[in-house]
Amino acid sequence: MEHAYRVRLAAIGVFLLALVAGWMWLANRDAVVETASWGLSFPRPGECPAGNADAAELAEWDAVYVGDTEEPVLYLTFDAGYENGHTEAILDVLAKHKAPAAFFVVGPYIRQNPALVKRMAAEGHTVGNHTWHHWDMDRISDRETFAKELSDVADAYEQTVGQPMPRYYRPPRGIYAEQNLAMAQTLGYRTVFWSLAYVDWKQDEQPSREEAFDKLLGRVHNGAVVLLHSTSATNAEILDELLTKWEEMGYRFAPISELFRDG
Repeated sequence: MEHAYRVRLAAIGVFLLALVAGWMWLANRDAVVETASWGLSFPRPGECPAGNADAAELAEWDAVYVGDTEEPVLYLTFDAGYENGHTEAILDVLAKHKAPAAFFVVGPYIRQNPALVKRMAAEGHTVGNHTWHHWDMDRISDRETFAKELSDVADAYEQTVGQPMPRYYRPPRGIYAEQNLAMAQTLGYRTVFWSLAYVDWKQDEQPSREEAFDKLLGRVHNGAVVLLHSTSATNAEILDELLTKWEEMGYRFAPISELFRDG
């Protein structure tokens, strides 16, 4: 009787140890693949917003979301998932203002718009990697699949432009996991988030000029990494005036390479 009781206690002990071990494994697993969608919290007009992670945390993964907050400099970036006729006008305005920008493109964009991609590169803009399929990259846990999403875009760029693609990466929709940032870093990529954006991607609900200026002028700040979409009719319409207003406010425009100490 006593022996059977001890056996049952031992079995219960083993079960509890296994249960605790399972909880610990799950907790560790969640920590390793912690996922987030990039977001910002704005304090007051003209001040740098707080992001999901601060600049120091992101720097561990060769990632940034803002530049030098002591300097009146802006970094213009455009996400390009497809082409709907606005990019040429945007490039014309950038040339007029001698403003360097970064265009984060998906793979099919390069295949479908080689002339525009060549123009971006020829006019001194950075063409960055926005993945081939524009998937939520936090769902990709194996390095091979992740690497292919980036390498296919880089290969298409090199075949089109005749030179290697700059190794800057922007996660589609800002959705990421820490292990993705680590994989991008291992592949030699710098991840570029943003510190200023507005809802400009909805084709059937384009913001008015007033709404655009309210957000983009009211929230601009030193070192801002500005995210715009090249598919926005509003952006194409207001860009010349917008850049002029920013220049009048004392801002200059710089390439995203300046966000990283070694370029």
